[in-house]
Amino acid sequence: MSFPKMVEARQRIDQPIIDDYVTEIRRQLNSKGLARKISKGQRIAITAGSRGIANIPEILRTVVEEVKAAGGEPFLIPAMGSHGGATPHGQIETLSSLGITEESVCAPIISSMDVDKIGEIKGTPVYLDRNALAADGIIVVGRIKPHTDFKGEIESGLMKMMAIGLGKQKGAEMIHHNLYEGYHTLLPAAARLIMKKAPIIMGLAILENARHETAKVVVLDPDEFEAAELKLLEEAKNLLARLPFQEIDVLVVEEIGKNISGVGMDTNVTGRFWMQGESDLRAPKIDKIVVLDLSDETHGNAIGIGLADLTTRRVFDKIDYPSTYVNCLTQGTCATGKIPIWLPNDRDAIDTALRVCGPIDRERARVIIVKNTQEMEYLWISESLAEVVSEDKELSKRMELLGKPREMQFDVLGTLVK
Repeated sequence: MSFPKMVEARQRIDQPIIDDYVTEIRRQLNSKGLARKISKGQRIAITAGSRGIANIPEILRTVVEEVKAAGGEPFLIPAMGSHGGATPHGQIETLSSLGITEESVCAPIISSMDVDKIGEIKGTPVYLDRNALAADGIIVVGRIKPHTDFKGEIESGLMKMMAIGLGKQKGAEMIHHNLYEGYHTLLPAAARLIMKKAPIIMGLAILENARHETAKVVVLDPDEFEAAELKLLEEAKNLLARLPFQEIDVLVVEEIGKNISGVGMDTNVTGRFWMQGESDLRAPKIDKIVVLDLSDETHGNAIGIGLADLTTRRVFDKIDYPSTYVNCLTQGTCATGKIPIWLPNDRDAIDTALRVCGPIDRERARVIIVKNTQEMEYLWISESLAEVVSEDKELSKRMELLGKPREMQFDVLGTLVK
């Protein structure tokens, strides 16, 4: 086997960050009049999603504390559609893996898959979590970011958290089943209906920078959700971590998982959109993608593995098939759950990827290794790409090489060693 030599590199990322996000959240909740919206003893549901949002236990605890200070009785609702195997216990486990527990947020977590139909959009039913609907008020907490399945004016954010997250498995399936129409038309329409029928009192939108740090928090009234999301989504797209090259032979992703992206690895990074007609012109062209492992936090949910070309026996053995299949089928596709060709170890998987790239000079192949599609400040690039960085003045402003080329290293079991 021959592999290209690799160089450790760092993308220079100069992006906004809020160090004291707790104080900022408190300030905005008070300026928006949270105390005026809650009467003493009212039960207030706060959404908690399944994404690995930076500082999310502290953010949720801050909202809980402010609701208590206003006289309310807060509780958390898992708002994650079918994640966690579409079971109440599975959703509690998913939150726990993100550090969200009753102890960490200082509030009870009420998990149920029971929903009530609150209306219809063009004959399609709209559902909402029964416990949230029975509350005196709902505060929607979520991150604004480009969606991994589709491109539109409204993607991942508060609107999606209501329509899909609080819709539980039934609500998520309702949107996903309609594919393009579901995402682009039904999702925003369902969110508008929920805001009319459910006691939504406030929202907290979160933006993150490319280092997976809290970059911005915005407290919104319900009538501000949609217009604000349009602007915040554009900000989020500009903050998104991206690969620094447009032409790549092999991308090696060390781990995928639900805590990293809704589809395991961010399609905005890889360009591997599963839905026909969706694309991102800023995404690179990648010949082969190799996935080496599943994150611990994904609990075996391997959604997105079908977007890879090759994987390892380690991934294959970790897959929780019921959890993966429920998520994929709720999403409305089989593609993201298909098992690619797997090899015994990392060395064989990467070797095979290079071999099936066609007639290329393996030692000059354009290869990138990233931990995952969320953490890409530090990465390894092949010697040929390092030469491009050295020769391209604009690219060298955005990247720095941290060492000299070295052989790709594996241990005695064929596991990649960096």
